[in-house]
Amino acid sequence: MKYLIFLLTLLCATKAPLRAQNTVNPWNEKQLVAPDILAKRITNDQAGNALIVAVGPDAVIKGSVNAGPAHEAEHLKQLKSILKNTPKNKEIIIYCGCCPFDRCPNIRPAFTTITAMGFKNVRLLNLAKNIKTDWLDKNYPTND
Repeated sequence: MKYLIFLLTLLCATKAPLRAQNTVNPWNEKQLVAPDILAKRITNDQAGNALIVAVGPDAVIKGSVNAGPAHEAEHLKQLKSILKNTPKNKEIIIYCGCCPFDRCPNIRPAFTTITAMGFKNVRLLNLAKNIKTDWLDKNYPTND
């Protein structure tokens, strides 16, 4: 009996970390925007109808506005302030770029807040590594 309890405990202990790593994201694949696609839109002046919001350390993408790191309450408040007069059907593209999504403290609170505010066209810039590797090193458009 002790052996059975030991095996069950071991099984539970090994499965718990796996569940923690499989966090369900509040966005779906269709809501991801590839960096090269957004860069082309900006370069071709076709991003004018989108509001691009940085929810991380800095607004480096051309035309983006900075809400600040969304894991901090004051910056979530800033994000809400930026969006308060924005039509609910406007395309909003958010990005952080500090690190991959699975480690990013800013993307989930920002995305969840924006969708909770009733916005219907929320997108997420798909930065696989970080803003430097996935945007700056590729010489995509930046704020001066």
